Amino acid sequence: MKRFMKLTAVWTLWLSLTLGLLSPVHAAPDTSVSNKQNFSTDVIYQIFTDRFSDGNPANNPTGAAFDGSCTNLRLYCGGDWQGIINKINDGYLTGMGITAIWISQPVENIYSVINYSGVHNTAYHGYWARDFKKTNPAYGTMQDFKNLIDTAHAHNIKVIIDFAPNHTSPASSDDPSFAENGRLYDNGNLLGGYTNDTQNLFHHYGGTDFSTIENGIYKNLYDLADLNHNNSSVDVYLKDAIKMWLDLGVDGIRVDAVKHMPFGWQKSFMSTINNYKPVFTFGEWFLGVNEISPEYHQFANESGMSLLDFRFAQKARQVFRDNTDNMYGLKAMLEGSEVDYAQVNDQVTFIDNHDMERFHTSNGDRRKLEQALAFTLTSRGVPAIYYGSEQYMSGGNDPDNRARIPSFSTTTTAYQVIQKLAPLRKSNPAIAYGSTQERWINNDVIIYERKFGNNVAVVAINRNMNTPASITGLVTSLPQGSYNDVLGGILNGNTLTVGAGGAASNFTLAPGGTAVWQYTTDATAPIIGNVGPMMAKPGVTITIDGRGFGSGKGTVYFGTTAVTGADIVAWEDTQIQVKIPAVPGGIYDIRVANAAGAASNIYDNFEVLTGDQVTVRFVINNATTALGQNVFLTGNVSELGNWDPNNAIGPMYNQVVYQYPTWYYDVSVPAGQTIEFKFLKKQGSTVTWEGGANRTFTTPTSGTATMNVNWQP
Repeated sequence: MKRFMKLTAVWTLWLSLTLGLLSPVHAAPDTSVSNKQNFSTDVIYQIFTDRFSDGNPANNPTGAAFDGSCTNLRLYCGGDWQGIINKINDGYLTGMGITAIWISQPVENIYSVINYSGVHNTAYHGYWARDFKKTNPAYGTMQDFKNLIDTAHAHNIKVIIDFAPNHTSPASSDDPSFAENGRLYDNGNLLGGYTNDTQNLFHHYGGTDFSTIENGIYKNLYDLADLNHNNSSVDVYLKDAIKMWLDLGVDGIRVDAVKHMPFGWQKSFMSTINNYKPVFTFGEWFLGVNEISPEYHQFANESGMSLLDFRFAQKARQVFRDNTDNMYGLKAMLEGSEVDYAQVNDQVTFIDNHDMERFHTSNGDRRKLEQALAFTLTSRGVPAIYYGSEQYMSGGNDPDNRARIPSFSTTTTAYQVIQKLAPLRKSNPAIAYGSTQERWINNDVIIYERKFGNNVAVVAINRNMNTPASITGLVTSLPQGSYNDVLGGILNGNTLTVGAGGAASNFTLAPGGTAVWQYTTDATAPIIGNVGPMMAKPGVTITIDGRGFGSGKGTVYFGTTAVTGADIVAWEDTQIQVKIPAVPGGIYDIRVANAAGAASNIYDNFEVLTGDQVTVRFVINNATTALGQNVFLTGNVSELGNWDPNNAIGPMYNQVVYQYPTWYYDVSVPAGQTIEFKFLKKQGSTVTWEGGANRTFTTPTSGTATMNVNWQP
């Protein structure tokens, strides 16, 4: 009973904060809206701005671009930032427990109505940019955007913007009159268009067939004018644009189409963000059903940004929606991704979004959606909920999955599931940061445990809608006692009785039943839950979140280098802010020792950059290879692998921008520095170095460069 009283107190505090009855300044640092690096304690709500709420009809487009009835889902329907502000102020989002919103790309889009096979299309979705430094007037003015930021922050809600630096808008290679010719503007000043592209702002290699990573990067995505990130003007423009939005106070960035941009440029883009005003950033790299991509995980681990976890989403849909896999498949996904992601808790989990069919189907069992939401909200990662899921919206692929939200009811079971589980990410660090362990399983039932220090949450789900499950032999880390279902029985959960050693009494889990039981306690030793950002240069302040750090300053270690004193900017029991020490670029383990000397766990894979970064295209000619052999690049800085062939950059490309036997790759390297480098050929474990002396190149202080050389025999 005592534990239930503790949960009730936490719930009362959360309600008080969201209703504005108490000042939010008392929130723990790791859960504060001011913490822009860590979203593990947050629940994201993805809003398609045009389809949410029309708060200001005066900014609606006119003529053929607008359909106020929202019958034609390819036209603007009227949703705007004022509509989102209204739904924050009336408590719809805070009442659901939402602590972060992800909105459509806010930049100015083209105004043309494009005719595709007799069907009119507009840029209602925000992905057809024309000026990355102005707002989309259909969403609102710059002042409206600032008002949205201020309103969200006043209600402890973070704001994530979508950002699509891959392209501008649809264009035709031989018809400059089509749409707006992909034209790019800089705060109203024309930089250039897709045809007659004398400035080389765009790629002109045709459309991608998705056959290779290289093909997808350097060729157009469908008919979208593909930006040339190797162009210094484009590079500087996009980095200046994101700085502008950071200066406006955004808390996070979702980067569109990361699979289709040079990886080296994206790393330099992330270094710009992290070295300037670091915020949580995650990219979109689509994975199909049962697809596991080494390049996908490598990007998540090395780019400096997290990813939308399509691996999680596709498996959750198979298990809870389509019945094409079972709980053993779900377990395999959780365990496999734990290994493949360097920071599994930083990946953004979801069950549907604007690029796939909605999870719920018009004739589907609502319990399937409710269980999938419960699974997502209690699993590792940062959960993102697609707008309208709480209202059981259904719909097929684009644009049917982007309809106007039909209701703002706060009484649906799905709304209540989110309402009851979302606060756990702030009140129980096991949900935010914990490990995941399966405790009981069969084809239809999984019981898993999240654990962080001595904090525990146990989740039981029976996806069989007809047959109850008899649970025997369950052992958890919960201390002895009786635990009420956090969901309050709305998904037919039950009370759990735990005896000595964590052994649970036998019980029956109802058909379609879901229950969550939890225990929280103070930490007795320091334990790190999150570090952000995970890549930056020396001198940048990073945030370490966790529990048990104590109130007095201790020591933070980057590898064996100790940081103390003034370089520890802030130290609280749940959060430390520390400056990266002046150590050589490379990968470091981070650990903490509190004032008493007690040591934390190790948080690994932190990348210290050599310095500010720029992108250089390295091109090597006449590098002939045997079948199965590829060309790589290495050099004397960590960004090039520090002369270690195992960490060399590549394999390089040789099909689109240049063709074999010429190879090329865009690489993020230290800015304004003379670096040494060499090329090598690898086939399996066999390494063949090119001859001659080490090459040297002085990188630019900003913008981009190209280094073009011949293979040295």
